[in-house]
Amino acid sequence: MWNKLVNDYFVFTSKERKGIIILLVILFSIFIIPYFFPYFVKNNIEEDVQFKNEIALLQIDSSNNYSKNSSLEYYDDYTPPVYNSNNFPKGESFPFDPNTATVNDWMRLGVKEKIALNIQKYISKGGKFKEPEDLKKIWGIPKSTVDRLIPFVDIKAQETSYSNYKKWDTSQNYKPYKREINLVSINEADSSAFVELPGIGPSFSRRIVKFRNQLGGFYSVNQVAETFMLPDSTFQKIKPYLVLDATPLRKININTATYEEMKNHPYLRYTLANAIVQYRTQHGNFSSIEGIKKIMIITDEIYKKVSPYLIVE
Repeated sequence: MWNKLVNDYFVFTSKERKGIIILLVILFSIFIIPYFFPYFVKNNIEEDVQFKNEIALLQIDSSNNYSKNSSLEYYDDYTPPVYNSNNFPKGESFPFDPNTATVNDWMRLGVKEKIALNIQKYISKGGKFKEPEDLKKIWGIPKSTVDRLIPFVDIKAQETSYSNYKKWDTSQNYKPYKREINLVSINEADSSAFVELPGIGPSFSRRIVKFRNQLGGFYSVNQVAETFMLPDSTFQKIKPYLVLDATPLRKININTATYEEMKNHPYLRYTLANAIVQYRTQHGNFSSIEGIKKIMIITDEIYKKVSPYLIVE
């Protein structure tokens, strides 16, 4: 058995041995070729250095545009390039405020016109020099020039804009302004009158008017609080400005009104409207409004709430 196993799996023909050798050579080549890459790739150090120098020059040139101009602190991590001081004018030395100095002043101090113009742009866009050492953050000025100018920097305190306003006279008794709010007649006012009340916007004002029309008028100021989704805190704010007028309510004749007419009333709805119609059908017309108390589902509280809108004729 072992001889057969060895012959089946470990004995190869000449053709198979050649194939195995070729496969091993290919695998070995794939494994070892990456180690020879550095010998075929030319690393031109001089070109790499030249490229970096060109990038540095572009950065120096673009710095004069002051793309970051909102604050000098943006440039804290920048190392100014070394300039040949022979290319800059000698300049004078005199006390100056970098926040108010003109282009001519900077040029007199020995700063090139282009840099002086960039400083003016920085100032015009809200930039400020807070201390003499901030001069070191200006791009393009040689260190020798900065060291010469720092002792002559005289930054004056900036007055706040509030100083231009008239001071508050504490000798007089000022009363805070309070918007005058007119009283609103809850049965006669339209939505534009309700919207003038505190906390009442167009949406709530329309809901109040709609609720009033569905009821047939208000008989109490407190009914306004039942307006759909009106917060109680808002109602308490507007309650002092609400007045009840003598406008008569629109009433429903419980002896002739149909189920469809009664169910639309907010205080009757489907259940009470159906109960009234069924009782009237079985026992005849009502002789008085109090007759609805005989209906089991109508409690004293419900009767007190709905009776002002009912009539018997």
